[in-house]
Amino acid sequence: MTQLLYHEDSYLKEFEATISAVDEDNHGLILNRTAFFPGGGGQLPDRGTLTVEGITYPLKRAKNIAGQIVHLLEDNVSLPAVGETVHGQLDWELRYQLMRTHTAMHILCGVIFRDYGASVTGGNMDPLQGRMDFEFETMRKELVEAINAAINAEVAKARPVSWRSLPRAQAFQIPDLIRTKINLLPEGIAEVRVVEIAGLDLQADGGTHVRNTSEVGTIHVTDYKSKGKINKRIYVELGD
Repeated sequence: MTQLLYHEDSYLKEFEATISAVDEDNHGLILNRTAFFPGGGGQLPDRGTLTVEGITYPLKRAKNIAGQIVHLLEDNVSLPAVGETVHGQLDWELRYQLMRTHTAMHILCGVIFRDYGASVTGGNMDPLQGRMDFEFETMRKELVEAINAAINAEVAKARPVSWRSLPRAQAFQIPDLIRTKINLLPEGIAEVRVVEIAGLDLQADGGTHVRNTSEVGTIHVTDYKSKGKINKRIYVELGD
């Protein structure tokens, strides 16, 4: 089983690992440990490079395939051998932008749940921008302006952000741990990773985040739309 370094330290920019298996079918490598996030929960996968025996391989992406994180390489390169030592280097600019964005989405979700009791019905993100859908019957300009002010107030409060893993039974004793309308956690997961913004938000989440809301920067609500009778979409962008 691959050790998920990104769950332990999302600020890790490079790491050493060993090739534990070669996936010929997908033209990729399985490592004993990795800092590359494979994507999921609306967050894009990391990019970067793997260096083996002085040869640097651009990483197409890391991907969760049949329960294994496979580091997919370009089709025109020969795969290194099992047992070789690998130096991984993340595209840190992309990773940090996604960490800021993902944390911003938690701030948005936390504020709306706290102030309006609305559940999340969907969401997605790109570097420094994203959208979330909420179970609102109506949405108007004044409401959106109030939400915009509230989420930036939480950024300014510089709330600590932390993460930890809990046994499934213990995690599900936490009220409102699952903020999505549908519980998307597979039954087979024995441990649940939770991410907490102190005093604002506590959710099950497997992505990467910054350590403090102040790192997110200014959040701009750029648009909102109705996506159904009780489904409203909010778009945000982050300032530099």
